[in-house]
Amino acid sequence: MSNDPLLQPYQLKHLTLRNRIIVTSHEPAYPEDGMPKERYRAYTVERAKGGVALTMTAGSAAVSRDSPPVFNNLLAYKDEIVPWIREMTDAVHEQGAAIMIQLTHLGRRTRWDKGDWLPVVAPSHHREASHRAFPKKMEDWDIERIIKDFADAAERMKAGGMDGIELEAYGHLIDQFASPLTNELGGPYGGALENRMRFCFDVFRAIRERVGNEFILGVRYTADECLPGGNGQAEGIEISKRLRDSGLIDYLNVIRGHIDTDPGLTDVIPIQGMANSPHLDFAGEIRAATNFPTFHAAKIPDVATARHAIAAGKVDMVGMTRAHMTDPHIVRKIIEKREEDIRPCVGANYCLDRIYQGGAAYCIHNAATGRELTMPHIVAKADVGKKVVIVGAGPAGLEAARVAGERGHEVVVFEAANNPGGQIRLTAQSERRREMISIIDWRMRQCEKYDVTFHFNTWAEADTIEAENPDVVIIATGGLPHTEVLTNGNELVVSSWDIISGDVKPGTNVLVFDDAGDHAGLQAAEFLANAGAKVEIMTPDRSFAPEVMAMNLVPYMRSLQKYDVTFTVTYRLEAVEKSGNQLVALIGSDYGGIARQHSYDQVVINHGTIPLDDLYFELKPKSKNLGEVSYDQLLQGQPQSVIHNPEGKFQLFRIGDAVAARNTHAAVYDGLRIAKDI
Repeated sequence: MSNDPLLQPYQLKHLTLRNRIIVTSHEPAYPEDGMPKERYRAYTVERAKGGVALTMTAGSAAVSRDSPPVFNNLLAYKDEIVPWIREMTDAVHEQGAAIMIQLTHLGRRTRWDKGDWLPVVAPSHHREASHRAFPKKMEDWDIERIIKDFADAAERMKAGGMDGIELEAYGHLIDQFASPLTNELGGPYGGALENRMRFCFDVFRAIRERVGNEFILGVRYTADECLPGGNGQAEGIEISKRLRDSGLIDYLNVIRGHIDTDPGLTDVIPIQGMANSPHLDFAGEIRAATNFPTFHAAKIPDVATARHAIAAGKVDMVGMTRAHMTDPHIVRKIIEKREEDIRPCVGANYCLDRIYQGGAAYCIHNAATGRELTMPHIVAKADVGKKVVIVGAGPAGLEAARVAGERGHEVVVFEAANNPGGQIRLTAQSERRREMISIIDWRMRQCEKYDVTFHFNTWAEADTIEAENPDVVIIATGGLPHTEVLTNGNELVVSSWDIISGDVKPGTNVLVFDDAGDHAGLQAAEFLANAGAKVEIMTPDRSFAPEVMAMNLVPYMRSLQKYDVTFTVTYRLEAVEKSGNQLVALIGSDYGGIARQHSYDQVVINHGTIPLDDLYFELKPKSKNLGEVSYDQLLQGQPQSVIHNPEGKFQLFRIGDAVAARNTHAAVYDGLRIAKDI
């Protein structure tokens, strides 16, 4: 037996959990027709293979038709879900892990124009800021109907082989009843705390009548709303004790905060640049006050913090959810004493921001997550070793190098800079995004493990590449800032990179024209404002920084609003002219009819990158495939076999921003899916 606190078993009622690490409920938005089909199952089973004790599925499977998912959630109100649940639970149990599911009614946290267009319901008419629907204040028959829906859904989950159910309370309907901010009912379900909690207990009792006393039942709930007039810490401890004393549930899963706004949600689930494990001590206070099984998860990305959480008695089970999206094999690597091989979660929140914007969850630097049916988490050895030469040590090049090295190939990387990282190294200069450098550091450690050879400070020429006698050449040279977007005055502007890198001194009255909408524009604006500049961010879009997405936008907004930065939407910078020591910006609009002028002393352009592809086109006529990629073979996971030039000595590919300006995830995905089949 290991002495590691994380590897000790835990007895939850009749269920023996093999260690202390769990994946808490989250919805990766992989369902098909509301069902957990093959893709969903493969994702869930991978975490069980990796050794986690308990994986919880579904960030809120819907129990009622008037709780339509605001993104692609499981539909627990349908009988047809049972066999799909059974296939998933059986597969997880075969790997030695337990599995539970989270059920919810969203209440006001949804929209009426989703699903069946039924009215949104809540215990008041107060609209939630995030989802904007004005709810119907619930009637007695709504309450009775939804209690029955919870019980029906729970019965389906038990029939599907689940080890238990967790009810999602925080921010959802159960919590809307419990909070004085969102409950304006009279009678038995409104007023005093006892009445406001009645709905929760009625739901628990109805579920118990259906599933029996042996089935695990827990609740993820708010023990402190952190809102004036809401349930504070004192009320949260009282609520926790009442939950414990009810005899209806088996554990508490503690949350601190509120999720009705983007800033609130981001404080509950912090992103990079924010403190790790901010609510762990609070969860420990709840456990101490209740002496009851307590679970918790909120930005606990590293093993050391998780180990402390258990060893110090803060919690009984520690959630490492986003960390397991980054590396599903954390527990296996702990057991094998390979913690240095754990791929680190960098808190970029690409996963959750994609979900909340209506997309499927992907990890910013593990392209196999969510693609378990087509992409490997563990790369197989190649049958025949090859010489692979890669130009560029940014995220695309390093991923290709890592994967080719793990395949057993001889890999050589040329990099013009004196350090690896490309745009990520530039991005990580910001205090807010410093964690991004772990994407590079981890790959460099892996490349060292696989004996990848690096040549830094080396500008690779065609002759340099050919002298290596490669079988495969991968161009991952990235791109350069694209600033020539004006009808006049392109020579008068600087790029967002110039500002972030410190190559150009900040002005005092600066226009940041951002029509790329990514982090670089906001980072440059923040850098400028921090240096004392008066800053205006302008975009031709109807919203600024759409590529940054909601939760990542929150820390920027807190900073930029503090500096009184001006945000101007729906206007386009068309040209810049010199006038003395000032720059005159000529401003128009895609909507027409606008021609304005405004003076600044500096104009910054953020318009993505232009591929740095000269070397690729020089090598192209010398390659076997003339640079062509068979998309059919790429998507089917087959080796590339295109030959247009039988006299060529190597296959040639380019990846990442050397193809076109995209993002870090796209670069990593390019590197993985090309290199895994070499």
